Amino acid sequence: MLKSELIHPEINQIIAQAGHSSRILIADGNYPASSAIGPSARLVSLNLSPGLVTVAQVLQVLLTAVPVEAVQTMGMPEDDPHRLAEDPPVWNEYRSILAEAGLTIDLSSIQRWDFYDAVASRDHVLTIQTGDQALWANLLLTIGVRQAGE
Repeated sequence: MLKSELIHPEINQIIAQAGHSSRILIADGNYPASSAIGPSARLVSLNLSPGLVTVAQVLQVLLTAVPVEAVQTMGMPEDDPHRLAEDPPVWNEYRSILAEAGLTIDLSSIQRWDFYDAVASRDHVLTIQTGDQALWANLLLTIGVRQAGE
């Protein structure tokens, strides 16, 4: 029986095989998950219906299972029609989840096209596709190092 909150067998297998600097994309419902993916990454679809599950829900569970050293959002290009005047509300939710998990990681953003390039890298091991409807909800996690005794 697993003690972490993560009980999904395929996701557990993939993260168990991943190592330091591997990347996990938690994709919102608008992300082109089947075509914008790394060459060796696997896709797990958790998009049950619009709004289920959310990127924030997946983030909260993943943080119980894997050390994370960086968390990046998809930045909003100046010319994007869906650009917001300030950070999307969901980004503050992510910051709260990171703080509740005891992490002092800053949420940073990668401009949209650079984000797609980062996902296309050989370090990308997993995309978890959600049904999240929030705008600019995509998150790219970089796996950190497990410390002795953890």
